[in-house]
Amino acid sequence: MLNNILTGNRKNRTIFISIIAIFVLRIVFISIMGLMPQDAYYYFYSQHPALSYFDHPPVLAYIIRGFTAVFGRHVFVLKLADTIITLLSVLAFYLLSRRFLSSHRAGNAVAIFFSTLMLTILSLVSTPDVPLILFWCLSLLALYTAVFSEKKYYWILAGIFMGLAFDSKYTGIFLPAGLVLFLLLSNKYRKLIFSPWPWISMFFFLVTVSPVIIWNIQTQFASFKFQSSERAGSVQINPLGFFGVIGHQSAILIPVLLLILITILYKSFKKYIVKRISIDAKKLFLFSFFLPVFFGFLAISWFYWVKLNWMMPAYITGIILASIYTTRRLIRIQLIFSLVVHFLLAVEVLFYPVPIRSDDTWVGWDNLSEQIRVLKNKYPGSFIFSADDYKTSAVLNFYSSEFVYGRN
Repeated sequence: MLNNILTGNRKNRTIFISIIAIFVLRIVFISIMGLMPQDAYYYFYSQHPALSYFDHPPVLAYIIRGFTAVFGRHVFVLKLADTIITLLSVLAFYLLSRRFLSSHRAGNAVAIFFSTLMLTILSLVSTPDVPLILFWCLSLLALYTAVFSEKKYYWILAGIFMGLAFDSKYTGIFLPAGLVLFLLLSNKYRKLIFSPWPWISMFFFLVTVSPVIIWNIQTQFASFKFQSSERAGSVQINPLGFFGVIGHQSAILIPVLLLILITILYKSFKKYIVKRISIDAKKLFLFSFFLPVFFGFLAISWFYWVKLNWMMPAYITGIILASIYTTRRLIRIQLIFSLVVHFLLAVEVLFYPVPIRSDDTWVGWDNLSEQIRVLKNKYPGSFIFSADDYKTSAVLNFYSSEFVYGRN
């Protein structure tokens, strides 16, 4: 993979050095960055094994449980788990890219993917997106091999990987949906709908997601309701939500990549919709797993605040599409932007010049925990609880040997 990025000339060496610099900064962040509330929240999940949980499926909790069982309960261990899973995602992404691109362009794709702030977030903050992205890449790898290489047993692997993506985060449902969309739109591969293999794949998908379904049945569909009808109850038209999404997606992708994606969408619309030129099956495959997620959440943003990580899976095939057209010059510009952003992030993490006015911070939790410990010693017969949503109690439970309650 590195040989495809570093091919000998000076410009390529600049790209390679930039990638190494970004990687080193991420490693530094792992060692110095404090606990995020999300880290503590999913660590709390991991200490209470279950088939699923209220707002997310269980895979991240299982990963954290495995790492902390081996290496202990440390902030560094949580971020190490995120980083290792994310590096596996990069490897899977490269293998997927090679199915569609030359080795040269696959190296470009990895350079673009690696430069994004999205990958830094995945490396540093424990969220269900960490395993989701890995199993998303593995699902697409298996589906590609099943469809284009006609290796039948890969349909089984695809079903299992799609199930594990769903068991990571409910966004994984876009994988079987994207497969159905591709098969319906593809003149060449539509016949597969009438073969048993996609249905066998769906069977293994259902088997793999059955723990989440069983847990929801046992709890009167608590998680499914929370992620659907309860969120829908707060829907209202809000155009600012759309522009907010454009803003934070520009940040996590780096603006250059977002502009490339928008340009590709515009040109593809003119070519394949307006001029009705037939689309290559492999490009159709990539679009089938990019467009539904990307435009689905863009549409939702007019009515509901879309969080910055919700659209991440779309960019797996989106970046591969972008790499078909991206020049080395644009990659260098992307990397320059990325280096600046990561340098500013390093300054923020090290010196904290810009205070964060919310509980989504990595600063001060250990000091708060020490103050709580002193308070508890002063009043030994009392119990501790936090009146906010969940974040403070989750962090205090991570640092405390005694149970800290939340308001729910």
